[in-house]
Amino acid sequence: MSHLGQYTLGLNRFSLIRSPLTQVLLLTAWLMAGNAFASLTETQAVESAELAPLPEHEATTRHILKALRERHYLYQLLDDESSELIFDEYLTALDPSKSYFSVQDIRAFEPYRRSLDNALRRGDLSPAFSIFNAYQNQITQRLTWVVSQLEQGVEQYQFDVDETLELDRSEAPWAQDDAALDDLWRRRLKNDVLNLKLADKDLADIADLLRKRYQNRLNRAQQTRSDDVYQVFINALAKTYDPHTQYFSPTTAENFNINMSLSLEGIGAVLSSEDEYTQIVSLVPAGPADKTKALKPNDRITAVGQGDEGEMVDVIGWRLDDVVQLIRGKKDTIVRLEVLPANAVDGFSSKLIPIVRNKVELEEQSAQSKIIEVEEYGSTRRIGVIEIPTFYVDFQALQDGDENYRSTTRDVKRLLKDLESAQVDAVVIDLRDNGGGSLQEAKTLTGLFIDRGPTVQIRSKSDRVDVLTDRDYRVEYAGPIAVLVNRLSASASEIFAGAIQDYGRGLVIGTQTFGKGTVQTLQPLLRGQLKMTQAKFYRISGESTQHRGIIPDIAYPVDYDPETIGESTLDRPLVWDKITPAVYRPKGDVVGFLPTLSKRHQTRMQTNPEFQYITSAYNYRRVRREVKAISLNETTRREEQAIAKTFWLNLTNEKRVAQGLPVIADLDELEATETLASEGDVVDPLLPPDTPIDAPIKSVVAATSEAAGAVDALDRATPEASIGAENTVAGNAEADEPPAEETPEASDAYVVEAGHILADLISLRNQTATQSSTAAPS
Repeated sequence: MSHLGQYTLGLNRFSLIRSPLTQVLLLTAWLMAGNAFASLTETQAVESAELAPLPEHEATTRHILKALRERHYLYQLLDDESSELIFDEYLTALDPSKSYFSVQDIRAFEPYRRSLDNALRRGDLSPAFSIFNAYQNQITQRLTWVVSQLEQGVEQYQFDVDETLELDRSEAPWAQDDAALDDLWRRRLKNDVLNLKLADKDLADIADLLRKRYQNRLNRAQQTRSDDVYQVFINALAKTYDPHTQYFSPTTAENFNINMSLSLEGIGAVLSSEDEYTQIVSLVPAGPADKTKALKPNDRITAVGQGDEGEMVDVIGWRLDDVVQLIRGKKDTIVRLEVLPANAVDGFSSKLIPIVRNKVELEEQSAQSKIIEVEEYGSTRRIGVIEIPTFYVDFQALQDGDENYRSTTRDVKRLLKDLESAQVDAVVIDLRDNGGGSLQEAKTLTGLFIDRGPTVQIRSKSDRVDVLTDRDYRVEYAGPIAVLVNRLSASASEIFAGAIQDYGRGLVIGTQTFGKGTVQTLQPLLRGQLKMTQAKFYRISGESTQHRGIIPDIAYPVDYDPETIGESTLDRPLVWDKITPAVYRPKGDVVGFLPTLSKRHQTRMQTNPEFQYITSAYNYRRVRREVKAISLNETTRREEQAIAKTFWLNLTNEKRVAQGLPVIADLDELEATETLASEGDVVDPLLPPDTPIDAPIKSVVAATSEAAGAVDALDRATPEASIGAENTVAGNAEADEPPAEETPEASDAYVVEAGHILADLISLRNQTATQSSTAAPS
């Protein structure tokens, strides 16, 4: 990975997760072929033996410190100040919701606060394991207490009392004593019971389910290995550098490396572990899970079943790698997932999703095109649309000398020729949700639209700046273009969009992009691997894409909440800055038309039902984000949900009326249609997508997967996993809205509006040309 042309860019699915815990613990592991095992044998909870470092850990630690010191992009001293950061990160990784440690425990750990740097230099892991063993004992004691409470029966909980449960305890103080922790867990248990009660389960079933669930957590807490502890601690160190530097234990590294395959069997999703939930980070484009249109980032898997009728195994509280094993399976077999949608604070609003395991082929992730027609001032404009899910290249075929190897640039070049033959008036390059891929492809794709010139700048740790340049004078398409982006457009997508914008070659339309402007490489270690940030990307204008992303020329309503998703939401991201611009000249004239284009766009937005709906929904979620606690009063809870459903029903009907569709009497009417793709579920629309559920226990080790399917998936692993996100309920802006009622013929409002903007651009250019011709002397 040392050659610049081999760098890959991508939205590391870790970046979709906001909580400090998951950033530290999220690992990668594709859901691939393998025999799914039915269920794990339950063992009686026993006091766990204390864990200790393995002999290899000392040398591995020194190797990691040397690599970080010499090769990480950011120079950082390992001193008392960094020791404090590592200390706080480690405690956050272990107990993010402050549910196990009390003030007395934290005081007992204080001697380590400013001495971890010295211990690390010696390769001494005893402080880390000492803290962890204390944590493990607290888990055992706390969950044993919980099980004992359940043994006393759930009839003890009264739901006519006005008390609440704090939703996000990340900023809460540590509990003063065991009595305070007892009260916190009593409320959590009460909330668990209420959730199941609202799902119409009887008390006997509720007690049985919760006993099994917490016993499973207790059993799995005893299965923690020394490598797990080491991984969490070293990632606390890595996280003090930047969000994308991570250590992978041998098991995790093996799973990560499997992601590089072009053809993978599974469901095509990335998972993370957040508190007791297994959560979806992202879906691989064209993968089996993506094709269901029923799963979304931040949904939580609560149970897994095999085949059409296999028993549903409750997986709440399971280790992530165990859940992955259940989901894995052979091609053409069925796995059933019971899923709690992203904003379902009440744990009863689940849905059952059957998925046929299959391979994710490069062919299915390749660029595709279509043609739409838009009416503008009495004229019909034909707009070509090219959707690019990832920046891919079939390296294996290329290395084998196959002249017909697949790549983004080659496929788009062919599609452009087809569109020109179809006499389109303009082209939209759709990069929404494109997390990146090959840097080389970002460069060569830009070259299809310009004659020659620089495309991106790369600065290394030594401040050396390399400029990648397109040297081909040929222009494959010289007509009007627009690049459509959103918050999940990252890395390679941002490089391409930034270059098109800097050259003035086309319009960038949509919302602010992710802001991942760094590149990572993998370094093998004595034990495991280190993924490390080593370079930073800059636009030809000299501006970094890091942190800030690309700001569109013409803005759409927000679809993914920028306060919960994006580089800027992560802890300690590298900063936005500027370097000297590359030498280039503009290739287009779009800048002069922007004021008029924006004015016309805003006028259409005011009457566009889809965009008005999106705006109202986002504003509602933003208000609801201020909710800090959930009521444990059954009557209050039912009233709140009724009010929320009324809001969504009214908002949905407003849109339907504006679209000429009949009103509906209940949101459930939309469930019958196969239209779950647009707006998600209405499970608990009271809360925003990023509201943490703050569930009681999290897996010490998260074994997940990276977005697979792109051949060069390394940097795509930088916001990682193929299903999941960083927060238990991290930021899918669509997750708390009712199902969309699109018909198969329904148009994509974002693409259609991009077509109107391009039609406006053509019209304005024609007017300018006419005026110039009239004004010219005869």
